[in-house]
Amino acid sequence: MRRKLIEVALPLEAINRESAREKSIRHGHPSTLHLWWARRPLAACRAVLFASLVDDPSSRPEEFPTGEAQDRERKRLFGIIEELVKWENSNNEHVLDAARKEILKSTDGNPPPVLDPFCGGGSIPLEAQRLGLEAHASDLNPVAVLITRGLIEIPPKFANNPAANPEARKNLTHSAKWTRAQGLADDVRYYGNWMRDQAEKRIGHLYPKVKLQDGGEATVIAWLWARTAKCPNPACGATMPLIRSYALLRKPGKQYRVVPHIEGREIRFDVEAGETGADEGTMTRRGAVCAVCGSSVDFDYIRSEGRAGRLAVQLMAIVAEDSRGRFYVAPNSEQEKIARSAQPTGVPDTPLPDKALGFRVQAYGMTRHRDLFTPRQLVALTTFSDLVAEAREHVVKDARRIIGRDGARLADGGTEAIAYADAVALYLGEAVSKTATFHNVLAYWRSGEGKSASGFGRQTITMTWDFAEINPFADAGGDFGEIVSKAAPKVLASLPAGPPATVDQLDARACAFEGYLVSTDPPYYDNVGYADLSDFFYVWLRRTLAQIDPRLFSTLLTPKEQELVAAPARFNGQRDEAYRFFESGLRDVFRRLRSANPTYPATVYYAFRQQEIDEDGAVTGSTGWESILEAMIGAELLIDATWPVRTENSTRMRATGEGGSNALASSIVIACRARPSNSPIATRRELNSALKLELPAALKQLQHSSIAAVDLAQAAIGPGMAIFSRYAKIVEADGSPMLVRSALQLINQALDEVLSEQENEYDAETRWAVGWFSDYGMNEGRFGVAEVLSKAKNTSVDGMERAGIINAPKGKVRLVARENLAADWDPSTNGRLTIWEVTQHLIQRLKSGGEQEAADLLRKVGGMGEIARDLAYRLYSICERKGWAEEALAYNSLVVAWPEISRLASETKPAPAGAQMTLP
Repeated sequence: MRRKLIEVALPLEAINRESAREKSIRHGHPSTLHLWWARRPLAACRAVLFASLVDDPSSRPEEFPTGEAQDRERKRLFGIIEELVKWENSNNEHVLDAARKEILKSTDGNPPPVLDPFCGGGSIPLEAQRLGLEAHASDLNPVAVLITRGLIEIPPKFANNPAANPEARKNLTHSAKWTRAQGLADDVRYYGNWMRDQAEKRIGHLYPKVKLQDGGEATVIAWLWARTAKCPNPACGATMPLIRSYALLRKPGKQYRVVPHIEGREIRFDVEAGETGADEGTMTRRGAVCAVCGSSVDFDYIRSEGRAGRLAVQLMAIVAEDSRGRFYVAPNSEQEKIARSAQPTGVPDTPLPDKALGFRVQAYGMTRHRDLFTPRQLVALTTFSDLVAEAREHVVKDARRIIGRDGARLADGGTEAIAYADAVALYLGEAVSKTATFHNVLAYWRSGEGKSASGFGRQTITMTWDFAEINPFADAGGDFGEIVSKAAPKVLASLPAGPPATVDQLDARACAFEGYLVSTDPPYYDNVGYADLSDFFYVWLRRTLAQIDPRLFSTLLTPKEQELVAAPARFNGQRDEAYRFFESGLRDVFRRLRSANPTYPATVYYAFRQQEIDEDGAVTGSTGWESILEAMIGAELLIDATWPVRTENSTRMRATGEGGSNALASSIVIACRARPSNSPIATRRELNSALKLELPAALKQLQHSSIAAVDLAQAAIGPGMAIFSRYAKIVEADGSPMLVRSALQLINQALDEVLSEQENEYDAETRWAVGWFSDYGMNEGRFGVAEVLSKAKNTSVDGMERAGIINAPKGKVRLVARENLAADWDPSTNGRLTIWEVTQHLIQRLKSGGEQEAADLLRKVGGMGEIARDLAYRLYSICERKGWAEEALAYNSLVVAWPEISRLASETKPAPAGAQMTLP
């Protein structure tokens, strides 16, 4: 069985860089079609699928008999991946064709179909389709099924067909060409804009213009509301506004704020130019402050008022716009009266869960989905929802008219035209559902940008005190026309629209995996309550599309009982029972995964730290991370690679507690295969011996590939777990089976030992510096301690001071800070060159002059550079353990930049032989 590239090496930095970049791409990205939580980056999915199918050169010794030949071929394959993952190459046929040819070569011309049984937002099957593979997807959640169908199943059915709308027919000539799903995209745009115009005719009176002080009128962008409660102080009893901040706009040179005016027991709001204090508002972390009497009011009181139905809302400002720009206007009674006149009918009146992951609003009396919207928002959403059926009828009629024109036949003018209209209606229904993300009482006003924010900035439904009610007809963010014109059509037009694909609503535990290459992104333990959250959309999608797809929307809310998530609320608060349900469910899925195509490794994405920090700052194992590994081991899978794929800049650090630690990789991609049935049993001692024997070479290869220092511990799990999982069981000294947590601890210990043993390659001064750094960092310590350590390392404090490693004034010793290093330092004139100096100077050159200056120095130090890079890994691990985030960033930066530094150094004219540095 040939090993695949993903089981040996990946150009991880290129994948991570493009995955991070992808987060900032909005136009045409599939994520803009509809919200789904924790989507995997398309770049990562594309690379992982390619690397799962393409052979690693080491598995073709007949073609690549030497390590050098294998490295060259691996580098060539890396080059393909580096081009493949770029966003601008998403539809570059030259790049895609090169990737497809490699896939066909490694699969003997017969690539397997791809299956994702937890398809979610559809990233994995979409990228399988883009690579020319047969894609199949399923999910228990009907919202996920609908999103994925819109990406991979529907476009191929109508690929290369012209648009049916009258505008397109009028402009169509016999020479016109419609490729991929461009015709479908144009129809979504046209009929969506028709819906927008019809809705404005019907309910536009609920969204009036506002009068300005100069007598003119302006279109309202948003009405800004504050919740109110009665002050509990008996001497006051005022209607107190609950406002997080009075700020309306905080831009340089442009500041506006809400100003409250007390009038008896009521508060009137005005709008003035001027700055607002950072903490200026009525809400604090402990509760509210009454703006009238100054009394502090705790959350318990506010919650009780909410549950009693006594929380109200008050208009506090209006954001408007005309040809001159944007204005912030004080509220008036007429605007508030019109808003309160809305009378919604036929709204979703389904219950919110009593308790659920990420839900907080029930404690304030919001217990039904309709409570998440104002009456005016409900009128708008029901109107758009009803218009989808009307638009569908127009599509049916218009589609029948294009039958037989220029090869654009939609079959017999009957069933195919109806199927096409159903497809257009699906995207229009998604647009209505997406509109709900902006039109709800969770949305808020972003004063720093002067824009509204979606109600789903996080994977939660939490209380907002002041919120923005957006005008859906204002040609601004949240406008229905903007959604259908800028999101859906741009996404559809850029989809591969082939080969044909299927998407089913199915429990992953019932999937048939035989013959498939499986790549999937299962639920994340107790991180995201997908079913409960997606009900927010499901109730609108069901109202809009149930007649079109009654099977998908057969239940009142999304299925909960079978959902694989560790939700204690579903088990009467019993966390252990919830965890057992989750772990046993995953184990069932992974057991079925054993029957997948044995020629290719399955890949599983998982977003958990290998380590977590407890409340006392101690490093602990991650229960979520262990749960998936336990499930895999219990299902008799062999784990042979783990790759950290992140959507943040890989040099970015994030503080954790008071110290700081690495930002969590967005996902760990686990490559696994079915473990042979005749696998042996081993003891703890045998596992330890195997780790010490095999892990150093594997870690050396990871370092050689310049995996980021921040990711090394995660990536090391792969080769470590490959050793652990190849045994049927590891037996502890007392006869019990070893748990994954214990195995991870052994792997971490082995990693520390390998990094420590690499110190044998260092000179004595560097070994001293590492020991000192481990205890003191860049801080000073006593001379006597430094002297004792120098004897142990066979060097001297005086010698290290002359070498420029330390400063030792007045009985104190401190490592020389990088910012104090000589900018003109020349290693060729240095009498006693150390790895420590080389590492610190490389980092300083990288910081001050970029990769080119670091490359110039690398060329001068020659072979010492590779050892300096390895030292950066060692120093990073010390920083991570100590919580020195800023210092850790410096070492991680050098490792991340190393491939480019090396490339630039190799392209630079070689230095004279005498200038090449070697380790003393």
